[in-house]
Amino acid sequence: MESEIVETYDKEKINNLPVEHFDGNIYIIDNEADSTKAINYLLTQPLLGFDTETRPCFQKGKSHKVALLQVATTDQCFLFRLNRMNGIPYSIKSLLEDGEILKVGLGLKDDMMNLRKREEFTPGTFIDIQNEVARIGIKDKSLQKIYANLFGKKIAKRQQLSNWETDALSVAQQQYAAIDAWACVKIYQKIEKLLTTE
Repeated sequence: MESEIVETYDKEKINNLPVEHFDGNIYIIDNEADSTKAINYLLTQPLLGFDTETRPCFQKGKSHKVALLQVATTDQCFLFRLNRMNGIPYSIKSLLEDGEILKVGLGLKDDMMNLRKREEFTPGTFIDIQNEVARIGIKDKSLQKIYANLFGKKIAKRQQLSNWETDALSVAQQQYAAIDAWACVKIYQKIEKLLTTE
């Protein structure tokens, strides 16, 4: 029996939930040739989860460009290390501008604005989870609260302020980055199922 969905999830309850893990394959892409291969595969998928990570800056008035673009399917996640590439490679830009494949994310306005600081592009078909959850009566906007509400699991946020431009992403960073994109796929599918079954 599934637990009841609430309008706003109690943040205190999240700490007691089991931590979510991503058990699928994670691929780290740091050059244009591998980007093209990965994008050719992703362009065959019907639904993609989407997120970005940026190295935090603790100096007022300073900021970094997006370092990582995460694109997930139901069981795989591709981590594109944009800080190792020039601007946004053509293949990645073609995915961002694609109007056929549905791409879902959370807080997409900021993601798009920050990506376009790397290179200008016209966003294709994207849906923001923050808008979709309202359709099933959820008022929360954070990924952690939405996920806990729908799946009863905790998305750990410990890696959020880590260095995303480090030489090698740690296993913990890879997990965090993958889950953030993959969770959007799961949430979207859950919303569609709930709307269909009322």
